[in-house]
Amino acid sequence: MTLSTVALLVSNSVWAQVTNGDFEQWNGNTPAGWSVIDGGISIAPTSDQIKTGGLAAKVTVNTGTQSNTDLLQTVHVEQGKTYPFAVSLYHTEGHVKARLVVDGYQGYSNPAQTNQWQDIRYTYTATTTKDIQVGLRFYDESGFDGAEVVYVDQFLPADTSEPPTPACNDTTATLTLVTDQYASETSWTLTNASGAVLFEGAGYANETTNTKDMCLPDGDYTFTINDAYGDGICCSAGNGSFTLTADGQTVASGGQFQYSQAFPFPLGDNEPTSPPSDLGEYYQSAAGKTGFALKTALYNIINSHNSRGYSAIWDLVKVADLDRYYENDGSILDMYSEQPATRDAVSFTKVTDQCGQYSGEGDCYNREHSFPKSWFGGKVEPMNSDGHHIFATDGYVNAKRSNWPFGEVGSASYTSGNGSKLGPAESGLGYNGTVFEPLDTFKGDFARAYFYMATRYENEIASWESNTSNADAILDGTNTTVFEPWMLKMLKRWHQNDPVSQKELDRNQAVFEFQGNRNPFVDHPEFVSAIWGN
Repeated sequence: MTLSTVALLVSNSVWAQVTNGDFEQWNGNTPAGWSVIDGGISIAPTSDQIKTGGLAAKVTVNTGTQSNTDLLQTVHVEQGKTYPFAVSLYHTEGHVKARLVVDGYQGYSNPAQTNQWQDIRYTYTATTTKDIQVGLRFYDESGFDGAEVVYVDQFLPADTSEPPTPACNDTTATLTLVTDQYASETSWTLTNASGAVLFEGAGYANETTNTKDMCLPDGDYTFTINDAYGDGICCSAGNGSFTLTADGQTVASGGQFQYSQAFPFPLGDNEPTSPPSDLGEYYQSAAGKTGFALKTALYNIINSHNSRGYSAIWDLVKVADLDRYYENDGSILDMYSEQPATRDAVSFTKVTDQCGQYSGEGDCYNREHSFPKSWFGGKVEPMNSDGHHIFATDGYVNAKRSNWPFGEVGSASYTSGNGSKLGPAESGLGYNGTVFEPLDTFKGDFARAYFYMATRYENEIASWESNTSNADAILDGTNTTVFEPWMLKMLKRWHQNDPVSQKELDRNQAVFEFQGNRNPFVDHPEFVSAIWGN
């Protein structure tokens, strides 16, 4: 058998042994505290599959020859003490298997157990005080194709310099902070209603991902992000970003600011969240408003855009819908065929591959009204050419989606190459018809496009419910709530689970330059809960 190797070794601390065993801290593509020795594997941070926390390690085994492809640390153990080592793995194909290393080779993972987490465990009792090797080693199996991904997370016992944090009986707020090339300029605070600083952070390394969990009782809080130089953390010197989640929703996010940006938020009730008081010049007239008054204020800001006609959308998508984020090859970024974790099977060249005739996936791309045009009455302007809800998509998959509502599929009758699905809604969704389900990675993008439509066309959307049966399925006939309860609940869940990405920020700017208005829910994700509640 040929052999591909990765040993994940750990270092000493007072209470436990594994440094950065949860893979939350990174220096580029190297997890903090680990050192890559050889090139038989590649490793990168990922949020595609997570056992705990905000990140895991995506290990790609890319050699079928025996070598020492190690990711190393050192573990110190003391005579007579017992150490319960464990690691969680997620196999994607089943053609490599992992073996736990604890001062020698121990048990294997089950490579046939794919697309789910499994644990390898070994209890070790030190017979002498010494340094030992602890980690993983990957062996290729029959069918190995030269590149296979295994996700690794929660290598235990995890390193900490103090006793384990007691369980939080209140609300856990989690901050994920990605620093830019000048991380020493970045700091943050979380204060309570009286202004007392409860948590704070500073002194980060450049271009790393950092997380912080904070246990918060019910009350009012303000998260403030600071940059000493005054240029934020994105995008002049790197692609920094921050996201603060609490109670299952994003309460603060961004990266583009100057010296400081503050985000007030409450915990412990279901009332709409107060928007930030400083919204910048574009949204200033909405400052201090909540509920449907905020929605109307946003309508008044964005309701007068330059409708350039449907044919001009070709000019928009060749700028706004380019892949600068996954393959980063300048091809058309199609959310119905893009495969974020692997290389795309389909690649469209802008302009050259515009539809066109198609007979199957990958033939050409066209212009998808994510909010179908039949719902607002057909080729009616400005809705028909509003770039905030029109995306470049595979023509064949677009036709499969047709004008079915977005939803969550129970049993798929059709699945596209990247896993987008068509079929009857899953039980428990609150809707029994046919729905189309995009990839999890892009669900938030579509949800925010729908919140935009509900706001931009507040003056007329109440009349669209009767246009088609599918429009009736998602619209409630009002210009306030707009959506039926099942749809609103799902859209808010998609919005919360898939936060605003750099792709969306860039696209929002491109559409603004194209037609002169912005999507408020991309610029300020907290507006969703401020209008429609938690």
